[in-house]
Amino acid sequence: MANVTDAAFRRLIAKYGKPDVLYTEFVSADGLCSRGKEKLLVDLLYAKKERPIVAQIFGANPEKIYEASALIKKLGFDGLDINMGCPDRTVEKQGAGAALMKNPKLARQIIRAAKDGAKGLPISIKTRIGYNKNEIDTWLPELLAEKPAAIIIHARTRKEMSKVPAHWGVITQAVAIANGSGVLIIGNGDVKSIEEGRRLAKETGADGIMIGRGIFGNPWMFSKKNWAKISLPAKLKALVEHTKLFEKLLGQAKNFNIMKKHYAAYVSGFSGAKELRGRLMAAKNAAEVETIIKAALTEKF
Repeated sequence: MANVTDAAFRRLIAKYGKPDVLYTEFVSADGLCSRGKEKLLVDLLYAKKERPIVAQIFGANPEKIYEASALIKKLGFDGLDINMGCPDRTVEKQGAGAALMKNPKLARQIIRAAKDGAKGLPISIKTRIGYNKNEIDTWLPELLAEKPAAIIIHARTRKEMSKVPAHWGVITQAVAIANGSGVLIIGNGDVKSIEEGRRLAKETGADGIMIGRGIFGNPWMFSKKNWAKISLPAKLKALVEHTKLFEKLLGQAKNFNIMKKHYAAYVSGFSGAKELRGRLMAAKNAAEVETIIKAALTEKF
């Protein structure tokens, strides 16, 4: 997720409750092949504690995908993921993201180019169940024909965005289609806890579950700690730690306001949360955020 699953976010997750695999935010393959690629390399910053870590890229030019995949290999990532599901119009205008569901021939060329460029790295595809409707019966076999290591399926169409509940029954359908192919099927969409993820994996037969928005504001999700039992001071201190990491790792390259999208997730469900969020949204740096949180903790405890 662009400007969400960045190095600061992942490093915090790795510390408090590391999942089996971490994915970077997606990065433009074209951009990684341009003169300005140095500005994009910050999106591929990672630490050993995050391993295994997969880099996600997007693009519609097989030659650029090849070159970007070679770079991902050189940077030492454990895997490469190609986004074929993003509904962002800017991405789609390039013929990338969800637009590739309308161009299976090009999608397959891109997978082959990534394999050639990454030279042995596992290649996965992040996609959706279809563009305007459920097309899993025709779309999934096109991807399976190129034998990626895994296919992660967001259980909604591009048209639906995230406006309707995820169609987990289609994941069951996808598992059946992929049976015997050797390709892992990973389900994604609306998973809010590890317990729910395990249940859905069992019900659908999926080989794994990817969690995105469900982990916002909860770096303990993949630990054995119960979110409801974690104290408010601990949650707010994690917010400060996250903010400091963002400023340290990304402050020179990214706007501080990007960090603020996390505050709504951290600061909710308690008396005075709205007022505290308002103060945090006005902060200009990590020092101000820390001062605001310290004052809030003094007031409440």
